[in-house]
Amino acid sequence: MSTPLGPLSTPLPPLPDDIFTSAQWSILLALMDAVVPRIVRASAASPSRAIDELVISEEEYGAIARATGNEEGETLDAYLAERPSESEEFKGLLRRQLVSYAREDQRRPLMIILSLLSTRPGSILLTGYATPLDQLDIKSRTAILQSWCTQYMGALCTLRNTLTAVGKMIHIKSSRLFPTITGYSAIPLQYSPGPSYEYTFLQFPESQSPAVLDFDVVIVGSGLGGGVSAKNLAEAGFSVLVVDKAYHYPSTQLPMTEAQGMIHLFENGGVIPSEDSSVNVLTGSNFGGGGTVNWSAALQPQGFVRKEWAEDRHLPLFASATFQDALDRVCDRMGVTDKHIRHNHGNRVLLEGARRMGHTAKAVPQNTGGKEHYCGHCIMGCASCEKQGPNVCWLPDAACAGAQFIEGLSVEKVLMNGKKAVGVKGLWTSRAGVKREIIVKSKRVIVSAGSIYSPHLLMNSGIKNNQIGRHLYLHPVNFISAFFKEEVRAWEGGILTTVCSSFENLDGHGHGVKLEATCMLPSLSVSMLNWNSGIDWKTNAAKYAHMNSYISLTRDRDPGRVLHGPKIEYTPSAFDRRHILRGLIEMSRMLLVAGAREIHINVPGIRPFIVDETGGGAMCEIVDPRFVAWIAHVEAVGNSPPNATFACAHQMGSNRMSAKKADGVVDQEGRVWGTKGLYVADASVFPSASGVNPMVTNLAISDVTSRGIAAGLKKETGTKL
Repeated sequence: MSTPLGPLSTPLPPLPDDIFTSAQWSILLALMDAVVPRIVRASAASPSRAIDELVISEEEYGAIARATGNEEGETLDAYLAERPSESEEFKGLLRRQLVSYAREDQRRPLMIILSLLSTRPGSILLTGYATPLDQLDIKSRTAILQSWCTQYMGALCTLRNTLTAVGKMIHIKSSRLFPTITGYSAIPLQYSPGPSYEYTFLQFPESQSPAVLDFDVVIVGSGLGGGVSAKNLAEAGFSVLVVDKAYHYPSTQLPMTEAQGMIHLFENGGVIPSEDSSVNVLTGSNFGGGGTVNWSAALQPQGFVRKEWAEDRHLPLFASATFQDALDRVCDRMGVTDKHIRHNHGNRVLLEGARRMGHTAKAVPQNTGGKEHYCGHCIMGCASCEKQGPNVCWLPDAACAGAQFIEGLSVEKVLMNGKKAVGVKGLWTSRAGVKREIIVKSKRVIVSAGSIYSPHLLMNSGIKNNQIGRHLYLHPVNFISAFFKEEVRAWEGGILTTVCSSFENLDGHGHGVKLEATCMLPSLSVSMLNWNSGIDWKTNAAKYAHMNSYISLTRDRDPGRVLHGPKIEYTPSAFDRRHILRGLIEMSRMLLVAGAREIHINVPGIRPFIVDETGGGAMCEIVDPRFVAWIAHVEAVGNSPPNATFACAHQMGSNRMSAKKADGVVDQEGRVWGTKGLYVADASVFPSASGVNPMVTNLAISDVTSRGIAAGLKKETGTKL
């Protein structure tokens, strides 16, 4: 059988009903057209479109062609001429983002501002212009967006950052010309879908009465913690049901496009903003959870973290052979190794930059079964099935041992009989839209819904403990991008195969930063480039084939919390921001000595550093006065919100494990304090931030927890293990 040309398309859900007025849409699209403007040469300008297009001279056009490495002509013209208001796909994605995924309390202020901007008084107040914004030309709209960045009103700065971020990201997802102009392909090199496990999901006829099921164990969530727990308990001989609110997608539908994947594979259309919009949280939501979209990095927790948890938090488990055995066991099952890695350009740059600066950098072990796995698209699902995520590894093991599964079941609460958990209740929605209430009775309930939704479920279930939701750690990051003379095609190859750890202990207590390469799919990398003007950003976006991006990731000392909703209350502290900024500066030095020609720290107000090549293009040194002055500029601007926005792909600690009930949510066995039969098995039980990708730590803790549950059930029921 021949290999298919690409994955099967996964259609998006129907568009939500529109709730914006025509006047609000007119203002919103006028702003989006300023973020990503239609740019035309003077010779092609149309007087009838004077306010809708940005006219440039032939000289400026030639400069763009040279900067982007494209020939002058129809393709470049068409790329520059794209604008949001003329793209039905852009408008559809924008409508989904604002209607389906923005909470009403977040959306309402935007709608008020859009309405104000459509009036003369409102326009004067917010822009200084008497003319409504959608009647202004592109240059004036651009100037307004630029002025909002310098406003003393934090709300306008946040609005500007949100609008530009959304506009950039959706444009990359919807542009027809971006792949052509950059050479980007949404299909991995050597694409070949692997053999997906063929799951059987329980189905239910439509009925007004709830379907009632009975199992030894019900597990809420199919991610890392839920997957390893299901395997262990099913293999121990117990009846196990794994339920998830999301759905399964086989390898033939992977990797998805960014437009499809953000909706089908991630929570909330891709991003959950914190309450003050200072952090954008990326968390998986699919059958397999975060393990489906994880970047393959498989790091065990470091000794100083385990020591902190064992000694400072009084949890001896983490210094025990039992925990080390669990770490080794889960790594062995996934074939974790660094022996078969082939680094792409971005990761080779990190290694070389660290070497030249005398820093410590090394390969990152991968959970790819010992395979090379040269694929940069796995954040949108792994087609080859080489990445050993839950739906490839742990859940098939569980299924082979008899575990059963329900997709599309949104659990509303854990059922309690006094202090004892006796099951769960939720609403099931089939792929065809059939809905039915489901009640699952069980001897044990394991909550594995992740660090955002596990505390939310405990709150909904009436569990009384003021520690639930507290101590949320996010490993916040800022991005830094670099352009090189050569074409680097950073979307090809392993996403994160190297790490520089020289700055991981800046305070002497285990808090600092790691410097890592990042996912280079364009909507998650090009959209991070600062927006100074539409023409500037569109030009830089067209240079994507020459760009690598990196993150400065901190092991945060100061946590936030999950509120009922769920809502995320988290602002990176000044302490943690200083560490991130230090990482950005050190990464800048590494990039410079490794040959970068432009360095862009993705914080508004920080101008890029561009190597002066008039002297023959010799490599710039870190002692170059221009570079030294630029570093001083970076330090002066800083990375404080609301100007700076942070990203997060790791969530931990919101149901933390503790030695005493007053200090946490679960005990050392994973049992929720003050209850019987109720456990949490996911990264929310971490006592503090892990400092590394939480996958392996999550699996190991959940492995220990679920084996303990199996032993308890055996004792209770007399079942032989």
